[in-house]
Amino acid sequence: MTVIPLVDLAAQHAAVADEVAEGWREVLAATAFVSGPQVAAFEREYAEFIGVPHCVGTGNGTDAIEIALRAAGVGRGDECILPANTFIATAEAVSRAGATPVLVDCVDDDTYLIDTDAVAAAVTPRTAAILPVHLYGQAAPVERLLPLAKRIGALVVEDAAQSHGARRNGTSAGALGDVAATSFYPGKNLGAYGDAGAVLTGSSSLAARMRMIRDHGSPARYRHEVLGVNSRLDTLQAVVLSAKLRRLAGWNAGRRAAAARYDGLLSGCDSVTRPRTLDGNEHVWHLYPVRVPDRDRVLKELRAAGIGAAIHYPVPVHLTPAFAELGYAEGAFPVAERSARELLSLPLFAEITVAQQEYVMDVLKAVLLCSAEPLSLPWSRSCACPLSRSRSGLSRLRKRLSTRRLVPPPAWDSPRSRPLPRLLFRRLLFRRAALRPHRVRRRRQSAR
Repeated sequence: MTVIPLVDLAAQHAAVADEVAEGWREVLAATAFVSGPQVAAFEREYAEFIGVPHCVGTGNGTDAIEIALRAAGVGRGDECILPANTFIATAEAVSRAGATPVLVDCVDDDTYLIDTDAVAAAVTPRTAAILPVHLYGQAAPVERLLPLAKRIGALVVEDAAQSHGARRNGTSAGALGDVAATSFYPGKNLGAYGDAGAVLTGSSSLAARMRMIRDHGSPARYRHEVLGVNSRLDTLQAVVLSAKLRRLAGWNAGRRAAAARYDGLLSGCDSVTRPRTLDGNEHVWHLYPVRVPDRDRVLKELRAAGIGAAIHYPVPVHLTPAFAELGYAEGAFPVAERSARELLSLPLFAEITVAQQEYVMDVLKAVLLCSAEPLSLPWSRSCACPLSRSRSGLSRLRKRLSTRRLVPPPAWDSPRSRPLPRLLFRRLLFRRAALRPHRVRRRRQSAR
């Protein structure tokens, strides 16, 4: 059983439970299940929060991207440039709109954001849109793409599904390009109690067209002017989102504090590559992704220790069978492919405690110290963390792991207590000789 989840939705619900219950009672009493007044209220609130004139609620984030592209006239014969390191929904929405995804790599600077130079190199006469993805909680450098898009007559469509409240140079993610699509999937910083999404824009004409497309192409009942879809924001979800939006700034601050604690706990551990915040960004830490060697083994042992770590994302878009027809071979986007092999998302949410984070770090460092190939890990030779290769460091580690039990503090909402994995501890002890083979040889020589 997971002791520390990747994200604690129960703790988040506890903060809004009463407000949501009251709002749902009002919806049920009025039977305004579809397009009720709460939907329009949330759209106004979120537009004001982002700093744009228009917010159009949708059924989910994938539909939001498709609706934005279709409203802008992007379709068959067009190309849309997007990063290979993203959730498949970004490319999926492009294909559903009738256009062709053109993939580019992410920049090799531990931000994992789109490589804007690669975007410029990928432009063709068919390029109709550029889709920068605001990934893991921070904004892509959209300002570098706007002059290019203007020059070629393309639209900049932000994928803002992971950046609720993030800012770049003082401007909110979602207000940086021509139009932005976002998702309110339950695990997001601003999450509904089911699927939900929205599109944001400063254009009145684009907003009006998106409202038609999301509702069967209809500006009024039984009038259908364009071919549309059925993708409206549910009234009950709007109630949830309004309640959570009022607390989002505080929750994001809690995530930033937790990310800073992880940074400090990982300081000096060279085998773990920490995420970097791009200059000018205000990060909201939707995820805390680190790069580690032998990632799949590390993930397995973390989960065995009750830590809900995850992978975002295990396969880049171009290597999924769904997009094999694009014709990209393995090795086409080396940074995205390395990220898929090595990235590991650690538990992060506003309510996470110091004790929980310290436990995550204890287990992560111990797992890395137990690598099957210790000489391939540079940090096993020199590391400033408590798991150093010195005699005193190993003694402290041995005592720490043999006596420490995971006794959840009250905030953990779990009655269980459990030791660190016994197999992991035994492997640590056997590592002692592997870490200091020269000392073993000296002792044998002196004995002779």
